[in-house]
Amino acid sequence: MGSPSVVPYIFLLLLVGCSARPLYPLPGRRNDRNKQPLQTFRAYNIAHRGSNGEIPEETAAAYMRAIEEGTDFIETDILASKDGALICFHDVILDDMTDIANHKEFADRKRTYDVQGVNTTGYFLVDFTLEELKLLRVKQRYPFRDQQYNGEFSIITFEEFISIALDAHRVVGIYPEIKNPVLINQHVKWPGGKKFEDKFVETLKKYGYNGSYMSKQWLKQPAFIQSFAPTSLIYISNQTDLPKIFLIDDTNTPTQDTNQSYWEITSDGYLDYIKEYVVGIGPWKDTIVPCSSNYMQTPSDLVARAHARNLQVHPYTFRNENQFVHFNFSEDPYNEFDYWINKMGVDGLFTDFTGSLHHYQEWTNPFASGEKEATRLLNKIELMLSKFKYT
Repeated sequence: MGSPSVVPYIFLLLLVGCSARPLYPLPGRRNDRNKQPLQTFRAYNIAHRGSNGEIPEETAAAYMRAIEEGTDFIETDILASKDGALICFHDVILDDMTDIANHKEFADRKRTYDVQGVNTTGYFLVDFTLEELKLLRVKQRYPFRDQQYNGEFSIITFEEFISIALDAHRVVGIYPEIKNPVLINQHVKWPGGKKFEDKFVETLKKYGYNGSYMSKQWLKQPAFIQSFAPTSLIYISNQTDLPKIFLIDDTNTPTQDTNQSYWEITSDGYLDYIKEYVVGIGPWKDTIVPCSSNYMQTPSDLVARAHARNLQVHPYTFRNENQFVHFNFSEDPYNEFDYWINKMGVDGLFTDFTGSLHHYQEWTNPFASGEKEATRLLNKIELMLSKFKYT
């Protein structure tokens, strides 16, 4: 048995260990019954297409990195392959984000389709089977970001994306988008006359995703469903009570399904209407606070009007590079986070750099109110015990 003088020191070590912030390991194939729960006391950190500031977007590696860095939700865009598989990919064409040009066997697949009123030519994802898509490799979207991972990672399916979240060592939410539903429903057909939205919800239910916002089931497997298409969100409202977010595009871009203007869908009357189907809105941040010559102008009242209707606001997209951070913030992402969280009062942020947002929040708001009191008590006990360290 150790010396009595050592016991307080050991106890101190235990206290320090217990009071440390949790680590965020990479997800693994294990079934933890008591996972660390989702934090709900501060704005949500939403990993926009994964940690795509570092690793090519919508890949397994990008999502795993985001989880490692402490994100609350991993976000993805869902499209469909020719044979009806649900795929995680942002663009409707494969040209810019994959090595499709290197696959001569697909040279005759280029098509021109109408995409939201614009004739678009390229290799459309809807013209490839899942097996064919798996032959392609993804690359980084922006040339000024790390290119070393180009060609390393494949396109993943919606089910693979879900598995990454469920296999994490802590509770990690998912934030999938019903992407371009008009185009998908035009070109992809499922048995029994089912629609893209039906298959989307079926997949979520298959893996146990259900429950209204903040319900016991939702907290166990958190999910937000997002879309720029209001008819899709209204259509699935009879199929699932999972919380939904209505995405809002630029001021000059009408809704893809109803051809409504930005001004119409952000009016008081429309917010009163859509709040019956969604729990929040996801606007582009530069429409909330207009920008001119890279300087932010007077903020609109959209956040206040949304909050008055109990709607959350999750703006997009926060990026660390200087060309994306307005001069008002001295090109410092932390200053930008501070403005949007503490002045604008938003409820979640879509970011390409989950690690940066997580570090900022851990630095400025690491604990819920109850945890703060417990931490103060632990610090007092630790200080008292330190007096016995060398006795």
